[in-house]
Amino acid sequence: MAKPSFDLRGALRLILLPLAIMTALTIGVGLVITRILETTTLAANDEGVNRELAHGRTEFLNTITDRMTSLSDMPTIIIATAVLLVAFRLVFLRWNESAFLVLAVFSQSAIFLLATVFAQRERPPVQRLDPAPPTSSFPSGHTSAAVAFYCGLALVLTLHTHRHRWLNGLWWLVGLAVPLGIAYSRMYRGMHHLSDVAWGLLLGAVCVAVAANALLLRPVLTSPRQEDREARDAVASP
Repeated sequence: MAKPSFDLRGALRLILLPLAIMTALTIGVGLVITRILETTTLAANDEGVNRELAHGRTEFLNTITDRMTSLSDMPTIIIATAVLLVAFRLVFLRWNESAFLVLAVFSQSAIFLLATVFAQRERPPVQRLDPAPPTSSFPSGHTSAAVAFYCGLALVLTLHTHRHRWLNGLWWLVGLAVPLGIAYSRMYRGMHHLSDVAWGLLLGAVCVAVAANALLLRPVLTSPRQEDREARDAVASP
């Protein structure tokens, strides 16, 4: 099996730098929310969304949102990512797609965990339907993980079925619907504010974009066979 080569300089520029910026932005926004905006009308409106959702709870929606949330529980995402890591390698005969998904999923998780350490936002003041630490509201880790995994999966599938528009539409219908459904479910269940899930959506999207740019569009990870093919193409081109 050919070992992939790694462009360290490209990785620093295309991966570490943008992720470091996103980490700083996430922590900064979290600190602004918890230390400056927490007693403002903006925060009150944020909490009002949760109160309205809690007031309209039903047994049916309780069940549906519980099942939606389970789609981005940590064990689910970790196991699914591990399975696809192997599957992508076997199907596409290279590591790029596998590394892309792993980077997208685990970079958002690392940024989420750092943000919850520095910006400890309390959960919405409504009855919570799930057990969780009381001060890990910002950002929504379930939401960012859902974007990273499901949108990341949709992107990989789209790149390899780009000639079939109906398939591409199907991948992205699922890839976008699941994170949005999870975002709604986390607010409905009293676990996150609207601003928490909004930033979770953004965080997941940024991590997917960074990973895609570095490993799929301008890959810093290549194999000797791919390098040889690119060298032959460069010599053959006029």
